[in-house]
Amino acid sequence: MTPGARIQAAIELLDRIEAPKKGEEAVPADAVLNAYFRSRRYIGAKDRRAIGDAVFQTLRQRGTIDWRLTSEIGLPATNRFRAFWTFAVHGGIATGELVAACNGGKYQPKPLSDDEARRVRMIDVQAATPPTLTEQTSFPAWLAPEIAAQFETQGWAEMLAFTQAAPTDLRVNTLKATRDEAAAALAKAGIAAAPTPHSPVGLRLEGRANIAGLAAYREGLIEVQDESSQFAALLVGAKPGMRVLDLCAGAGGKSLALAAAMGNRGSILACDADAKRLARLAPRLARSGARIVESRALGTKSKAKAKDTLGQFDRVLVDAPCSGSGTWRRHPEAKWRLTPAKLGEYFVAQAALLRQAAEHVRPSGRLVYAVCSILPTEGAAQVEAFLAVNKGWRVLPADKAWREALGSKAPFDGPYMLLTPHRHRTDGFFAAILAPP
Repeated sequence: MTPGARIQAAIELLDRIEAPKKGEEAVPADAVLNAYFRSRRYIGAKDRRAIGDAVFQTLRQRGTIDWRLTSEIGLPATNRFRAFWTFAVHGGIATGELVAACNGGKYQPKPLSDDEARRVRMIDVQAATPPTLTEQTSFPAWLAPEIAAQFETQGWAEMLAFTQAAPTDLRVNTLKATRDEAAAALAKAGIAAAPTPHSPVGLRLEGRANIAGLAAYREGLIEVQDESSQFAALLVGAKPGMRVLDLCAGAGGKSLALAAAMGNRGSILACDADAKRLARLAPRLARSGARIVESRALGTKSKAKAKDTLGQFDRVLVDAPCSGSGTWRRHPEAKWRLTPAKLGEYFVAQAALLRQAAEHVRPSGRLVYAVCSILPTEGAAQVEAFLAVNKGWRVLPADKAWREALGSKAPFDGPYMLLTPHRHRTDGFFAAILAPP
């Protein structure tokens, strides 16, 4: 592809991510890219990677790019000019070549006006540093109070980490292999991986790989799972013979991790309101060799059946729907789609799920509340709101649970687990362990 064709493809993709076609729901950026490339088989692997890298670089740093375009260069903050910025600053395309590429030909960007061309040539001129935290670290300004409340003076470093690409982490399925055996299987396939910084069952790839195409994946030795999510499963403290409820199981990644931790002894009920998403668990179970997991879609008809499990579980995990702010490195489009109203909806839904989960914990059991979020509204504030109206429930220190599960000092302070890319080299993740009266 010509440079102009790459740029035009990136512009089209950014537009689709920002504003889906009429009647279509917003989907993750990686899914938009996959669909786009599937319908354009003629685009080669090298071009796909260049286009994809440009799209995600633009999404991660959109706040900074917008500030530069509007405040320093005088161009509108549109996906067209955002893409120009990314290809010039990070893609190695000279601004003169950018201008020349805008010739209106097939698969090329439309022509620029004389003034636009002059301003585009200014993109690679050294600029002053943006004056505010949100502009330097690219997140919506309305979230600044949340970031300040969570990180105080460390907000700049924490949020800057979210503008970087995330590595690929794998969880070793200990039902089928040790970490060394899994690493050896990957090495045989030409994939370099090293142990994750903290998780005893994690491997981190040193580059990129088509995981689904690997024998180690097809044979169930590994699953893609960020190290922070591995910790959430470890903090549940599930042991062989226990009865465990994974209330918001999604596609079942944590249920699989729990089955391995329990050595395939006991029982796990994996539930989710999204039946289609939960259906993805079946082939994963088949690969993993986990035999103790039962799945149940939580629709109108199945809610009545859930009454037979009240107060029956040793461990209940509720990995609640949330803003996804902890995954902004992987899904940078999520931060620009989040609104105050949507965050409020998440808070209400999380509170309802916490109440529901609490009903299923037996008197000697534990409830683990988790969100892939760094926002205090969804983390500590949510837990404290629950404790305020559910007398007798108490917080079990997460650092103590960490030591019990991993045999080492926890890399965080306080009663809750909060992991971040800057401090822990993981996705952002919050977890709290609660015990009933």
